Amino acid sequence: MGMDGKLMSPATWKCCYCFGMDGSYLAEFLLEKGYEVHGIVRRSSSFNTGRIEHLYKNSQAHIEGNMKLHYGDLTDSTCLVKIINEVKPNEIYNLGAQSHVKISFDLAEYTADVDGVGTLRLLDAIKTCGLINSVKFYQASTSELFGKVQEIPQKETTPFYPRSPYGAAKLYAYWIVVNFREAYNLFAVNGILFNHESPRRGANFVTRKISRSVAKIHLGQMDSFSLGNLDAKRDWGHARDYVEAMWLMLQTDEPEDFVIATGEVHSVREFVEKSFKHIGKTIVWEGKNENEVGRCKETGKIHVTVNHKYYRPTEVDFLQGDCTKARQKLNWKPRVTFDELVREMVDADVELMRSNPNA
Repeated sequence: MGMDGKLMSPATWKCCYCFGMDGSYLAEFLLEKGYEVHGIVRRSSSFNTGRIEHLYKNSQAHIEGNMKLHYGDLTDSTCLVKIINEVKPNEIYNLGAQSHVKISFDLAEYTADVDGVGTLRLLDAIKTCGLINSVKFYQASTSELFGKVQEIPQKETTPFYPRSPYGAAKLYAYWIVVNFREAYNLFAVNGILFNHESPRRGANFVTRKISRSVAKIHLGQMDSFSLGNLDAKRDWGHARDYVEAMWLMLQTDEPEDFVIATGEVHSVREFVEKSFKHIGKTIVWEGKNENEVGRCKETGKIHVTVNHKYYRPTEVDFLQGDCTKARQKLNWKPRVTFDELVREMVDADVELMRSNPNA
């Protein structure tokens, strides 16, 4: 709201690679609030805007309305300067990243370039364009900063101990945001978001791999699938709830960093069990370590196996967030429960696989 009480409609540039899961929900959220949303998409030989097609003024013709797209990349500082100088945004949300933790071990240099130095390029672009005093900057930080956890639960003051190239790159991004805030008085915040999922999650992330596979098994399209560490425990919320927290952080009077989490912990094993339970199957575990399998109690069929190739070289075993500060200062709290999240993801993938088995 403006000083006169009228709803403001600032030009808002949202940076996110190919409009990922968070970017699509954030775009919806901001458009509903009357924002003009500007987003970056990477050039691709095929359309990579599937998550936001419904946000076009004319989705069939890809005609833009209050959502405008720009080709760019976090590895290209020149394009970032051009876009920011053209749009002159009031708020910038940096959601761009190579965000798959396991893959970051294989693409370590690229992950560092995009997730770490890419954040610096954005901050430098703001400074180059003379917008230090007029823009608010949100950095998508991550619970992977805590890695080998030093205390339970993890909060804003918990020491960091990243356990992957992804976590290390995000650690650089976290501190360079703090540095710009303190050195140049930029309104810049880190949202230390714990795991958050939705039906829009990428297919190679473990939660979506589970919901997709369970849907295919339910429809008779496959018999079994493989996972890595079944006992990894995470604090899972819904992406829709978490993008609201991003926006709330930029509406405060003073920039601060916040942990966003549910405070509940569930294992990958539990995610599997609840997903199958939703389609009427009970999973019984047999064996140990790499020989462990998940067998359907009702039919006797093995639906889940363990494959060591999905393990990380250095594992993060337990993440649990304490969002007390966000509850008190932002008046934020998660709305979607773990069970509701699992059911929504499985239901969405059942519908997807029923209409397109090759999806």
